[in-house]
Amino acid sequence: MRIAAISDVHGNPFALRAVMADIADQSIDLSINLGDLLSGAVSPAETADILMDWNIPTIRGNHERQLLEDCYEDMSRSDQAAHGELTDAHRDWLQSLPFSLEITAGVLAVHATPHDDLTYLLETVTEKGVRPASEEEILARLDTVTNFDVILCGHTHLKRSVTLATGLKIVNPGSVGWPAYDDDKPFPHVMEAGAPEASYAILDNSTGSWAVEFRAIEYDYEAAANIAKLRDRPEVAYALMTGTMP
Repeated sequence: MRIAAISDVHGNPFALRAVMADIADQSIDLSINLGDLLSGAVSPAETADILMDWNIPTIRGNHERQLLEDCYEDMSRSDQAAHGELTDAHRDWLQSLPFSLEITAGVLAVHATPHDDLTYLLETVTEKGVRPASEEEILARLDTVTNFDVILCGHTHLKRSVTLATGLKIVNPGSVGWPAYDDDKPFPHVMEAGAPEASYAILDNSTGSWAVEFRAIEYDYEAAANIAKLRDRPEVAYALMTGTMP
């Protein structure tokens, strides 16, 4: 089986279409979307229409939860931008999405961890910055959810594959539509892919074990960045053009 895993589109239809076109050329048996679909600074409603029409298995990320549950005044600017564009049909679709999904035998899809949608699974944030999580930290975040061959996660926008001593493989495909961001919890930090290309991953078990290929797809990120500038989000435009934060 060949699985295409995408995550963190964040309302960027330019990147999404480029990734979809590449997936169509890769002899993929199953595609999965790991959440954080619409909130951003480009075109949330257009992205929702594309994803609903594509109709691949999709799970809910923290931004979907926030769009559905938070008061507008408490939302981030990215969530507010999506909130203002979504139709009732879009909201019904978001509401229907599961928190996690076993997409095929032994392969679990989550947004962040199997237990919550905000904790980084493969990275640890300290007062000194971001570092790869230790195996002990990863196992603690998984808790009892270890009886899988593969766990697919997103949320951090950083592509990474980790195989634990138990044999469990954890894969983050990176971000389709937003390669860098900053956050202030639990400590101020930045997450940077370091390049503007749209990222996704292909998993293939044709040899009897799961191999991972990360793909970086060129797209018209200048067009996406120009829309972010029009929305008065210059920091997002910079991230889209460079894969880093200003």
